[in-house]
Amino acid sequence: MVSKYTKRYIEEFKRDAIALVDSSGKTVTAVARELGISSESLRGWYRQAKADQGEGRPGELTTQERGELRRLRRQNAEQAKTIEVLRKAAVYFAKESDR
Repeated sequence: MVSKYTKRYIEEFKRDAIALVDSSGKTVTAVARELGISSESLRGWYRQAKADQGEGRPGELTTQERGELRRLRRQNAEQAKTIEVLRKAAVYFAKESDR
């Protein structure tokens, strides 16, 4: 069963954990175990930090790009709703003008 609660960590903790991986020479899993956090969480933070520094895989989005993409998708959805309302209004008024 999946927990409804997701633990949130502050940015400073994430930065320190990533720095510890870089400086200690230990694996992500070993550092995560020492800190008492999920290795998958730390691996994701590490991967994202590398992408933000321009060291990520080709095609990997930075945090800023992810935010922009999220904003544009939200804007696109709003515009699609507006277009649908206008389309329905145009059909309604076209029927009214035929009477």
